[in-house]
Amino acid sequence: MARKAKIIRKTRETDIVLEIDLDRSSGSKIDTSIPFLNHMLDLFCRHGLFKLVVKSKGDTEIDDHHLVEDLGICLGKAVGQALGEKEGINRYGSASVPMDECLCKVDMDLSGRPYLVYKVRYERRKIGGFDPALVKEFFKAFTDHSGITLHINLEYGSNSHHIIEAVFKAFARALREAVTGNPAIKGVLSTKGTL
Repeated sequence: MARKAKIIRKTRETDIVLEIDLDRSSGSKIDTSIPFLNHMLDLFCRHGLFKLVVKSKGDTEIDDHHLVEDLGICLGKAVGQALGEKEGINRYGSASVPMDECLCKVDMDLSGRPYLVYKVRYERRKIGGFDPALVKEFFKAFTDHSGITLHINLEYGSNSHHIIEAVFKAFARALREAVTGNPAIKGVLSTKGTL
C-alpha cells in the first residue's frame, strides 16, 4: 500500500498544496515562497529520504508566521494520513545530528498523542529575513496535526542557521527511523492494539 498523501489548504492568509510520499526519495519540488524554509524542507527530504512536493504562497508581506504555521499543519496532516494505521512500523525514532559547532537531538513517538518539547535557543533574531522563532511554530503545528510526540533538544550551538539546519536534519532522520517497516512487528507496536 502506498504511503502518501496530498493536502490542500486555502485560507484568506495562505494557499498551500503539499504532497508527501514516505517511500520515495526522489522527485521533491519545494516552493514555499520563503527561501530559508525551502532550504530546510529540502534538507528534510534529503536526510529523511522522503519525496515532498510543496507549492505555497501567503501573506508574507505582513509576516511569514501564517504561512510557516500552515505549512506545519499541512505536513502534519500529510504524514498522519500517509501513515494510515501505522502497522508494522518502528513507531519510535531518534537522531542526533551535528552541524559544525552545534548538536541537536530529536526523539519521537508516532503515538497518536500530539506533544512538543522544543528546547532550542537562538543568538540571532533573523536569518536573512527569516525569524528563527517561527521554527517552533512550525513544529507545534506539525505535532498537533500529525498526532506525534516530538522532542527537539539543542545540546549546544551558537550559529542560528546551523542550529535550525541540525534541527531539520535530525527531525528527518528520526522520522525516517520511526516510519520504517520492521518485519518483526505484527500489527501496531502497542499493547492497546492501536495507535
